[in-house]
Amino acid sequence: MNEQTLYHSKFKIWMLAARPKTLPAAASSAILGIALAIHDGNFSLLPAIIALLISILLQVGANFANDLFDYQKGADAKNRLGPIRVTQAGLLSTRQVTIGMIFIFSVSALLGLYLAIDAGWLVVLIGFLAILAALAYTGGPFPFGYHSMGDIFVLIFFGFAAVCGTYFVQAKNISVASIWGGLAMGLLITNILVVNNLRDIDSDRLVNKRTLTVRIGVKWTRVEYSMFVLFAYLVPVFLTIYSKTYLFSLLTWFSVPFAIILIKEIFIVEGRPLNKTLAGTATLALIYSLLFSLGIILFNIF
Repeated sequence: MNEQTLYHSKFKIWMLAARPKTLPAAASSAILGIALAIHDGNFSLLPAIIALLISILLQVGANFANDLFDYQKGADAKNRLGPIRVTQAGLLSTRQVTIGMIFIFSVSALLGLYLAIDAGWLVVLIGFLAILAALAYTGGPFPFGYHSMGDIFVLIFFGFAAVCGTYFVQAKNISVASIWGGLAMGLLITNILVVNNLRDIDSDRLVNKRTLTVRIGVKWTRVEYSMFVLFAYLVPVFLTIYSKTYLFSLLTWFSVPFAIILIKEIFIVEGRPLNKTLAGTATLALIYSLLFSLGIILFNIF
């Protein structure tokens, strides 16, 4: 294998570890935070771009951490139903993934320091807790993901913290709309984990990985997914009642047909085919965010 071929091969492996299909969903919360800042006249270009980059990097770092720690805990079997895990497959060593994880989180922290200089110590606290939570999701003595707390973790950090944090570094405060927006994005992004856990329910039981899905079962996990979608689409309604300036956020309802398709799938599909539903759920989060963002920005124009 020549040097160029080896380089491309390694690059593809690291991209596999980063799980690029999850990254648009990670960016969606930051995108909405930026749009809300624009709506309120608080947009600031550099902090907005850095917050978006941090959101994506934290997702990559969390993916590396999950790949590594799930392998070390024996949660990734050779017959796993989800996408290939690079550590379990032997494509990267535990040392390589550890170094990659540390590098990604270090870059995130450095970018966060710039935001902290501009926006204050609260940014440091949020960033530290986000990295700690990403590590503790599957690592450490009490991994959240193994004790039914994964859904709460995702809701808080990929929903509320991401939307409100992105808004905060631009506006230096948090608005009511950013809290509601954080809830909506948190619910939709948590549904990615819900599908993942539903797909892996049998293998998780075997390794004593007590996800919320393992505890409540298939039926109630499907209800959970449906309720999260419903509440996410009610958020623009609540915001419109709160203030007519958010009326165009109802553009999100144009994506309802796609959401209904996913809900139907979640009640019918099992096992490996749920990978398609998982990808669709990530896409829904991005589409919802873009429509929400477009709507509140359009209101300013018109």
